[in-house]
Amino acid sequence: MCVESDGCEIEGCSSSDEVRTLSGSMSPALKSNPDLHPCKPGQKFRAALLRCRSPAAAAGILSFGNVLNYMDRCTVAGVLQDIQRNFGQTDSGVGLLQTVFICSFMVAAPIFGYLGDRFNRKVILSCGIFFWSTITLLSSFISKEYYWLFVLSRGLVGIGESSYSSISPTIIGDLFTNNSRTMMLSVFYLAIPLGSGLGYILGSSAKVAAGDWHWALRVSPVLGITAGTLILLFVPEPKRGSADQMGRIKTRTSWLCDMKALARNRSYVFSSLASSSVSFATGAFGMWIPLYLARAQVVQKTAEACTKEICSSTDSLIFGAITCVTGLLGVVIGAATTRLCRQKTERADPLVCAVSMLGSAIFICLIFVVAKKSIVGAYVCIFIGETLLFLNWAITADILMFVVIPTRRATAVAFQSFTSHLLGDAGSPYLIGLISDALQQSYATSALWRFLSLGYALMLCPFIIVLGGMFFLATALFFLDDREKAEKQLSQLTRPPSSVKVTAT
Repeated sequence: MCVESDGCEIEGCSSSDEVRTLSGSMSPALKSNPDLHPCKPGQKFRAALLRCRSPAAAAGILSFGNVLNYMDRCTVAGVLQDIQRNFGQTDSGVGLLQTVFICSFMVAAPIFGYLGDRFNRKVILSCGIFFWSTITLLSSFISKEYYWLFVLSRGLVGIGESSYSSISPTIIGDLFTNNSRTMMLSVFYLAIPLGSGLGYILGSSAKVAAGDWHWALRVSPVLGITAGTLILLFVPEPKRGSADQMGRIKTRTSWLCDMKALARNRSYVFSSLASSSVSFATGAFGMWIPLYLARAQVVQKTAEACTKEICSSTDSLIFGAITCVTGLLGVVIGAATTRLCRQKTERADPLVCAVSMLGSAIFICLIFVVAKKSIVGAYVCIFIGETLLFLNWAITADILMFVVIPTRRATAVAFQSFTSHLLGDAGSPYLIGLISDALQQSYATSALWRFLSLGYALMLCPFIIVLGGMFFLATALFFLDDREKAEKQLSQLTRPPSSVKVTAT
């Protein structure tokens, strides 16, 4: 028999069951009491709702929300040609959309990290989703005379999405531990490539179905509001550090102390720099590769330059599908490889990331070699390069969980996000567009040179990826020491649960 705090019986529970309360804590099982009264219909519904709030269900809902986050940000890239023609912008002009989005995202991340370590996390998540969903929907009604307002709306969307990316991994970190945490974080970070790929597919499909690219921005807001509601209803608010130890945290460090500790954490610093390299490449690729491949087909004379109101969406659809598949393969292979390598070395996590990054750089370089002659060959190189690049998403998050104590994880995630965006995709789309525009101005403008100039600009990405691989190798040097320091620090901040004395009667 399970009992809620208001004293009514909950049907369908055995004597060994526990009930998860709205705060995420577990109420111990109680024996049947003659003073208890049957539940009213509303209380039965609430009890049934509480039984659905398992850690696995929470991780699934949070992963769904992460899919929507990345789907929304990549929907714009899926209709980039249409936006460029509608507002009459250059390559650098449309590249500014992603740069403004990421700048606002990274500035807001530390703020949400601070809030996430101190206040109710699921409420912050839900408010963030409701906010960006509303702004995205409203931005679809902006006319072509107000491009600056469209750019501003992407900045506001970045603030809303920042709350989610900074806080949601810490909830999963407090619900699971060890290999189960690695697996759940793998599912969560699978949402990055999966959501990105679906963003291209959604944007292209909605544009074609409605005959208007604005409708690409009117689907994800509905799904976002649904996800925010599910988080409020079914995701618990676990106690910080509850999955890592049995005691309770008896003291909380100050924000300044947290920042100093993170700055001294070498594994955290180097893995954050490596994440910046990944963000630089994925930000530039996500924005420009579909347009680059469209220009390649014009050069090969297998397609014509877009002069219609609705441009061809074939490349965005194919690139989106490839991103979904490679994201799934990358995360699964990364988790399996790391688990296998942990049996050989305790430094497996950063070493797997380093090897995958270096391998990815080779195939991404080959894209620009073969694209002029073979689109199929370019897609093959994209497939292999993205698979290797996506191997490290979940592993990087797991490295952070190992070397940072629970009470400062939201801050750590937020500042890692801030750093990776500041040095990565905050500037890479605009920088690539700027280099492409500069090259086009230096020579006579033609379909061939528009294709080559963008390709030369994108060649910067493989070199940045190699640099990221070096940072992961540096992380491997300090990983074990920093993990041990985190474990000792956690033991100092906790106390064992109060013992219960039993006297014979």
